[in-house]
Amino acid sequence: MFKDKFVFSQLIAFLDRNHFNYLARKYDGDKYVKHLTCWNQLLALMFGQLSNRESLRDLIVALEAHQSKCFHLGLGRKPIAKTTLATANQNRDYRIFEEFAFYMMEQARRNRAADIFKLGGKVYAFDSTTIPLCLSVFWWAKFRKKKGGVKVHVLYDLEAQVPAFYHITTASVHDSKAMPEIPYETGAYYIFDRGYNNFKELFRIQRMESFFVVRAKTNLQNKCVKWKRRMPKNILSDAEIELTVYNSRKDYPDNLRLVRYYDEKQGREFMFLTNAMDLTAQQIADLYKNRWQIELFFKWLKQHLKIKKFWGTTENAVRIQIAAAITAYCLVAIVQHDMKLKRSTYEVLQILSISLMDKTPLRELFDKTYSNDVKEQFGPLIPGLFD
Repeated sequence: MFKDKFVFSQLIAFLDRNHFNYLARKYDGDKYVKHLTCWNQLLALMFGQLSNRESLRDLIVALEAHQSKCFHLGLGRKPIAKTTLATANQNRDYRIFEEFAFYMMEQARRNRAADIFKLGGKVYAFDSTTIPLCLSVFWWAKFRKKKGGVKVHVLYDLEAQVPAFYHITTASVHDSKAMPEIPYETGAYYIFDRGYNNFKELFRIQRMESFFVVRAKTNLQNKCVKWKRRMPKNILSDAEIELTVYNSRKDYPDNLRLVRYYDEKQGREFMFLTNAMDLTAQQIADLYKNRWQIELFFKWLKQHLKIKKFWGTTENAVRIQIAAAITAYCLVAIVQHDMKLKRSTYEVLQILSISLMDKTPLRELFDKTYSNDVKEQFGPLIPGLFD
């Protein structure tokens, strides 16, 4: 099926072009367009991100060097000019690309559905990463006096190992302010870091009959109601508490569970707040440990999302580039699962970054690359779990 096809062409065969064309028609994305369609634009951005191009100029130079191949890569018959792509990023409706990214996330989650934790519900981590921007160019993204940036708030499916939802704000928005945007599910588990001690939103999860684990702040004021004796190794305490600060108690009137855990590797103590009363204290700590997966996703996103001046300076352009990056990530996750590759998504991404213009069949490409070499090039895949 993929004989004599470029690796990039083999990849995009896994994309649902019919659904993308539906979205392009829905928002008139290709109205009056003669050459660079929305589909060509998406593929050009994905090619740049998967091949780790540093700038728009870098991408155009690479495409010009392989102009005879661009039609077969899905990039159209005519050369893509730098100004044409930048203008398209700035002016075309970002909802075309954003809704397709959400569609790809849903496809990836459906394909990679798993029940690793066996808790009877999905397990998610929610966190954000900041994409720095030049304030003099991206004036609308003011963060500090001399800095600009946007935050990508991501709900990450820890079992499928792909994003389930994302929300973009300026970098000045506090992490907890994005919690109302989360599409909560009944019976699911949500893992948060210390910046998400928003008791009003946590109580919303409780009312949804869902569960949360959040790292507690060190200045948490509470009163112990009951506690367990004979703690397992590394569990310092496991108690049911009630909040004592008036506003906190008003926002979360029910009792909470406070677990204190000692991590021997780092020699540090961690406190976790949760409403999951039936789980063991070790399960609570293990759920939080698995947050490292979302950190790996953020690491890849920031490495491959080069939002420079010439890619487009508007909020619309930034949203399109983020949507294209997440689409590319989900596409690779689908390929990795459907082909039953014995590699992580991160290893697959690294191999693809230097192989997009090859004509090697995907199966052969991944089978002939040594796993140890890939890991050494990428660096440690699993940093300290509680970093």
